[in-house]
Amino acid sequence: MLKVISLLKRAEGLSHDAYAKWAVEEHVAFARKLPGLRRYTVNVVGGDDGPYDSVHELYFDDEDARAAAFGSEHGKAAAADASAHTSSRVHLLTTEHVQL
Repeated sequence: MLKVISLLKRAEGLSHDAYAKWAVEEHVAFARKLPGLRRYTVNVVGGDDGPYDSVHELYFDDEDARAAAFGSEHGKAAAADASAHTSSRVHLLTTEHVQL
């Protein structure tokens, strides 16, 4: 299983509360349409002064599934929505190793 961890910083002028609402209630609609997405979690960071405002975790069967999802019409729409609401995004492709 491939896990994509996305670290997002909200766009300038967007309040923390408005950003949290977007991340948890609005952007998730895009994720639900991604083909091949197995699991999706959103973690909103508390406070206004951290380097990131949310951490998103997206699970795919493998790299091919991830590439197909982000290359799809829905993947491109999700990326455009994220770009409109964030000032920076970092994506880490990882393999999860559950220890406990």
